[in-house]
Amino acid sequence: MGVVDMSNNNPPTSRTKDFFASPALSLSLAGIFRDAGAAAASASASMDVEEGDEGSGGGGAGAGGRREDTVEISSENSGPARSRSEDEFDPDGDNDEDGGGDGDKSKKKKRKKYHRHTAEQIREMEALFKESPHPDEKQRQQLSKQLGLAPRQVKFWFQNRRTQLKAIQERHENSLLKAEMEKLREENKAMRETIQKSCCPNCGSATTSRDTALTTQEQQLRIENARLKAEVEKLRVALGKYTPGTASPSCSAGSDQENRSSLDFYTGIFGLEKSRILELVNQAMEELKKMATAGDPLWIRSVETGREILNYDEYVKEFKVEAPSEGRPKRSIEASRETGVVFVDLPRLVQSFMDVNQWKEMFPCMISKAATVDVICSGEGANRNGAVQLMFAELQMLTPMVPTREVYFVRYCKQLSAEQWALVDVSIDKVEDNIDASLVKCRKRPSGCIIEDKSNGHCKVIWVEHLECLKTTVHPMYRTIVNSGLAFGARHWMTTLQLQCERLVFFMATNVPTKDSNGVATLAGRKSILRLAQRMTQSFCHAIGASSYHSWTKVPGKTGEDIRVASRKNLNDPGEPLGVILCAVSSVLLPVSPHALFDFLRDEARRSEWDIMSSGSPVQSIANLSKGQDRGNAVTIQTMKSKDNSMWVLQDSCTNAYESMVVYAAVDITGMQAVMTGCDSSNIAALPSGFSILPDGLESRPLVISSRHEEKSSEGGSLLTIAFQILTNTSPTAKLTMESVESVNTLISCTLRNIRTSLQCEDG
Repeated sequence: MGVVDMSNNNPPTSRTKDFFASPALSLSLAGIFRDAGAAAASASASMDVEEGDEGSGGGGAGAGGRREDTVEISSENSGPARSRSEDEFDPDGDNDEDGGGDGDKSKKKKRKKYHRHTAEQIREMEALFKESPHPDEKQRQQLSKQLGLAPRQVKFWFQNRRTQLKAIQERHENSLLKAEMEKLREENKAMRETIQKSCCPNCGSATTSRDTALTTQEQQLRIENARLKAEVEKLRVALGKYTPGTASPSCSAGSDQENRSSLDFYTGIFGLEKSRILELVNQAMEELKKMATAGDPLWIRSVETGREILNYDEYVKEFKVEAPSEGRPKRSIEASRETGVVFVDLPRLVQSFMDVNQWKEMFPCMISKAATVDVICSGEGANRNGAVQLMFAELQMLTPMVPTREVYFVRYCKQLSAEQWALVDVSIDKVEDNIDASLVKCRKRPSGCIIEDKSNGHCKVIWVEHLECLKTTVHPMYRTIVNSGLAFGARHWMTTLQLQCERLVFFMATNVPTKDSNGVATLAGRKSILRLAQRMTQSFCHAIGASSYHSWTKVPGKTGEDIRVASRKNLNDPGEPLGVILCAVSSVLLPVSPHALFDFLRDEARRSEWDIMSSGSPVQSIANLSKGQDRGNAVTIQTMKSKDNSMWVLQDSCTNAYESMVVYAAVDITGMQAVMTGCDSSNIAALPSGFSILPDGLESRPLVISSRHEEKSSEGGSLLTIAFQILTNTSPTAKLTMESVESVNTLISCTLRNIRTSLQCEDG
């Protein structure tokens, strides 16, 4: 059986590795989303991409040929980006003051300027480079006078030389890794051939004890073993047994290689042969393609909400679905479809679905746990065309009041054409019946997405989500949004994917408009802050859900609402303070639109209205970094000055068409100043608190018809989840005290009272 890695507590150094350690792209934000509206309609928007580094100047021209102010940021620390050689450096930069009046041709001509250094200049710079690859300002000034060059030219020659050496070194390392991979492939092939040959020449059955048919008792033992491994992983996370930067044995590469193709060698513990699984996923793929492309009568668009509704009678007729057997519990069907454009290239998007860690990172607010249980077929080529893997996921909402959904499913990835890929998830009854009866509470009918490459780094995605769940009692506050299929539906997945891909584009950009990068002077500093903010938000999402990681206790709040508290101990994670941490969460329904509530909570000018910690002191923003087109998607560093001391707060606000979050944490001022210059942020301790905002799910027609926007608005209320995390004791062995619970109870109750008062909904 393959290894089950339930750990969500990845080391800080690896949390963003998969998405952000790739070579940096030089993207101009001035023009990247210029045609975003047209892109959403036609899925063919363009993206301006520029090669170069600090010397390449400003971003793309804005509408009407007007050039937007950009801040020139050094990309020296942004990874192995391809930069100009010393021969291509333009000492005058790219300062096109006429605003691009002659069009793109004149700009290209300006970029084609060359300055070739003499052999003597190169020799002198090479000599210094051998002694000091990172010369200081004084050495650069001295060398520039000696060689008759501008200090900028010397600076860029050294920067480009370092980049070249790094590229050469990486090519060498890649060749060594390729050779090692080929050697492993040959060994693997030889082992497979040996296993295939080791069978009886008369009957053809395997002679090794490993490949003999498993008895029912052995199957049950293996199933129990899989369940226990998952529990052990959960306990390891809770106890913080593994130090950051070291993998648990279940994650080790050797173990992964050993178990990777277990279904090739024997009929698996799930009682399904590989050929049968492949037959089922191919059927699921055909169903997904029809579900993604079919119109009326299979999908009917709602006049009131604009959402597509599945015509279930037509579905049963089209796909010949078996009627549920007598005695089987009643199940509810949730089906939804959403189409959208995402700013990411197709291979990277496919990879993020097939790598379970990248998949978790892409949807932190929706996936509390995920694991690849077994790789049934590893697929062909770098893009893993035809890969099939058995996966487990625990899906959550950002509140402890709605139970999580646990699903086992098979994921199949297939290239349909040169520009189109499909990924389908489908639950297999036999798998779930054998593992644990409780896991069949939710199963996936063929769900997934069709991804179409639209060039220029854009993809059109059609997402279909089709779930079959046991009917359960849901808290009245969340009943509408859960039972309508909104909470776990296609729109939620799609808007989250769009937000994360947009964040990636802003992270990789090197020509950042000044208004999008206030208060931070270097690209390295911007990236460090964005990494820290992302880690903080992921930690927040992990802390407030109903996952089995947490043991919630209900406490009555002082103003009528229920508050749920849970505690945990941090023994060695440098990303959080060491000691006993108490998390308290409360979810309430407010008669305010989600947009208005989000704008109120993220506004620094109004922070003192609700934040008790600010003590009514004014809050000032010292840095503001955009991470999306919507101004609500931003990371800010705020300072609160009181009589006694000043405090810095890092705030990450995110919003999309479905949900919004405002997450913040007090940070060490000295450490944060270092991060702003580009230092590694993985050791900055941040204990996030914040808010999650969802629509209440009540979609209705406008009460009146009017040309005035405020009167025809039919927005409903908001489901607000408020969470505070506090360090109650710096000793991990200390016990949780009732005083701590009482103080956090007061904190939540007072904050909610302040929010209701400010928004004039005190009776809500």
